[in-house]
Amino acid sequence: MEAGDLDAVVAIASALPEAPRWARLAYVEAIASQDGPRRIALVAENDDGAAGFLVASLVGSEAELESIAVARFAQRRGAATALLAALIEDLKGVGATDLALEVRASNHAARDFYERAGFLEAGARRGYYRDPQEDALILKLRI
Repeated sequence: MEAGDLDAVVAIASALPEAPRWARLAYVEAIASQDGPRRIALVAENDDGAAGFLVASLVGSEAELESIAVARFAQRRGAATALLAALIEDLKGVGATDLALEVRASNHAARDFYERAGFLEAGARRGYYRDPQEDALILKLRI
């Protein structure tokens, strides 16, 4: 992800009710070098432009998938799979051993996607999400 991708990234996230409501500044910080955890921000593109994106953080050997979203026009066409595969390759390259994420308990499509990718349920966070309030399932993948 680069600065030139930010308008498309924000537009994708804004159009998807299930995507996190990050301010533009959060994406700016994800691609800027900073003193906090290392961030990996990727964009999937097709002939129509940005099809999806992800943002992950890395602390030591532990990574967290903070956000992944695919534009409606590109869903079910492999963009999320390609993004996740690219992230895992990046994480292998820096010696990461585990990738974790939270997903809404009711988001069965996402849960199925992560299960197919090899993630296992590792716990839950009660009342983690707002609007509507809902539990998050914690999923982990051993890299």
